[in-house]
Amino acid sequence: MKQVLVLLIAMPLLFMSCKKEDKCPYTDSAASASTTERDFLRANSSATAIEHPSGVFYEITSPGSGNAPGLCSTVTVRYTGTLIPTGARFDGTDVGEPGRNFTLGELLLGWKKVLPLLKAGGKMTLYIPPSLGYGDKDRVNNQQQVIIPANSYLKFVIDLDNVQ
Repeated sequence: MKQVLVLLIAMPLLFMSCKKEDKCPYTDSAASASTTERDFLRANSSATAIEHPSGVFYEITSPGSGNAPGLCSTVTVRYTGTLIPTGARFDGTDVGEPGRNFTLGELLLGWKKVLPLLKAGGKMTLYIPPSLGYGDKDRVNNQQQVIIPANSYLKFVIDLDNVQ
């Protein structure tokens, strides 16, 4: 009888002590590219790129077969970021380097909008307009050199290695 009583008292305490999952602090944005930005990407992205409703253009090379990321997912990616139309590389992982981990909700709007179309193990190319990229401010490195000029169009080739 004592064991049943202890169990009846312990069960509610156990459930009350369980930590509730924190709500995801990230929300989707209604932001979308202007007609001018979309026209530029139509002319400067791949002919087979698909236009997302947000104005990001994308191509899925391989859809993957694992989990698709949500805004609060941790994604492990290998990627290369280049400027459109020059092709100048501004960021990315090097050949042989392991993927980098990011929370999707903390990344560029263009990534947040389109990366959920991919599943773990997939590969895609994104063409991102300035309004869904780094916007109207220069991005500088540690030496204060501009690496991404204001209002830049961006191309990312992404391998989505893992989703957690």
